[in-house]
Amino acid sequence: MSIQPSTSPERGDFIREIVAADLRDGRHTTIVTRFPPEPNGYLHIGHAKSICLNFGIAREFGGRCHLRFDDTNPTREEQEYIDAIQADVRWLGFDWGEHLHYASDYFEQLYAWAGHLVRAGKAYVDDLSADEIREHRGTLTKPGRNSPWRDRPVEESLDLFERMRRGEFPTGARVLRARIDMAAPNINLRDPVLYRIVHAAHPRTGDAWCVYPTYDFAHGQSDAIEGITHSICTLEFEDHRPLYDWLIENLPVPSRPRQYEFARLNLTHTVLSKRVLLRLVTEGHVRGWDDPRMPTISGLRRRGFPAEGIRDFAAMIGVAKADSVVEMGMLEHAARDVLNRTAPRRFAVLDPLKVVVENYPEGQVEEMDVVNNPEDPSAGTRRVPFTRELWIERDDFMEEPPAKYFRLAPGREVRLRAAYFVTCRAVVKNAAGEIVELRCTYDPATRGGSAPDGRRPQATLHWISADHVMRAEVRLYDYLFSRQNPGADGRDLFADLNSASETVILGCLVEPTLAEVSAGETVQFERLGYFTPDPDSTRDHAVFNRTLTLKDTWAKLRAQGRHDTA
Repeated sequence: MSIQPSTSPERGDFIREIVAADLRDGRHTTIVTRFPPEPNGYLHIGHAKSICLNFGIAREFGGRCHLRFDDTNPTREEQEYIDAIQADVRWLGFDWGEHLHYASDYFEQLYAWAGHLVRAGKAYVDDLSADEIREHRGTLTKPGRNSPWRDRPVEESLDLFERMRRGEFPTGARVLRARIDMAAPNINLRDPVLYRIVHAAHPRTGDAWCVYPTYDFAHGQSDAIEGITHSICTLEFEDHRPLYDWLIENLPVPSRPRQYEFARLNLTHTVLSKRVLLRLVTEGHVRGWDDPRMPTISGLRRRGFPAEGIRDFAAMIGVAKADSVVEMGMLEHAARDVLNRTAPRRFAVLDPLKVVVENYPEGQVEEMDVVNNPEDPSAGTRRVPFTRELWIERDDFMEEPPAKYFRLAPGREVRLRAAYFVTCRAVVKNAAGEIVELRCTYDPATRGGSAPDGRRPQATLHWISADHVMRAEVRLYDYLFSRQNPGADGRDLFADLNSASETVILGCLVEPTLAEVSAGETVQFERLGYFTPDPDSTRDHAVFNRTLTLKDTWAKLRAQGRHDTA
């Protein structure tokens, strides 16, 4: 096959340069990558970066990418997570075809290879406890000490290893360790654990096994079985690469994959740690893994972020060798850029104030043509009913406006979007002195939003007919953590939780057409932001999540040259 067209990636980074060079130099003819999540939680935005990188490279170079579950720890893994991960990868726009794999597919082969190491004198069964192994391992400045079982005879280790598999020993009683070098500068080479005893049912293999390989042992060998050419990991695995290579070199594996590391994603105002995210869920700080405040892919989807925006974000931040922190505003900017082009516009009023157009005929209904998306002429228009009684946003009126307030005020004329010019003539208040209604007049000659005499009001307001509305609950979201770097300087991470990260507003009014919008679709409430129906919505109770406000602070800072990461 000809590989010449595949040697030019869509974009440049050091990993793509390595892949292109491997193709040009004939080291590989087909590129095979993989995304290997552990199914012990939901994927987050950091995983999205890895998904886009691995699947993107495979697509760009005409290869393939496998989805492989690292299901080697049955005490932490659930089918729920397996299903959610597959759904997230597909939603992001990627497919693994027939290449869905599990580390558990290879348990028999991995066990056999572990026995091969024992027979070669390169692994032994150790009776030390986990704490004792940790104590024997030493420190970065102090070499480790040999286990008293390190020189256990090969036949004895083989016998014990087989009995471990048969379930003769309790959880944690023994482990299988590689025999490498307890004085190695790299602690990962100080006789690492390869197998441990765990008496727990596995989501796929049930009770068939009670010994399980560690990630370090299963990972590289699974890559080799699948013919992975480029095993792309985040930087925390860089110190594990010598062990990855040692195992590949000392086992009769069918291929020789190479591991490459890139910087993981760090975002301001959030934490990308499954352990922390699990605590947020189990301690009730959020509604669940897919809470719209969570940095999980399912949370971003529920909040209304578009998959295209997340892919664009991954492309914007690129692939680097050094860790850094990316502003959350950069992710929001990528999402807004997509939504501005694609989201249909609709009218909604979150804090309603009634307007009565006194000189408009009672009982009359006009259908106004309103543009669905000014950024997309092909989106066409919709018909919105206009009547004598309307609702506008309460903060679109001030009885005593300050300078530079151009919206509605006594005696002032404003434009109602795609409808008429109206002028406030009177203010109606209740017994408590609160404004409950505005009395206005309209100019019939301004239908559609323009005046024959050329006058142009300084403000255009959105509105809804009082006779044609749907009530809704609206949830407004802010950052989950109030500080840019949660838990920095030794603070309690959870002390930085933002108590105002979710605000629920009842009694909002929206266009009835929004009843037809499904969860997963995002629209723009004109002048208010982007919103999407929440799965909590029912036929009788609509719920909308605010995806983002319209204000793009990051884009403004970028234009001023002040968008450095935190």
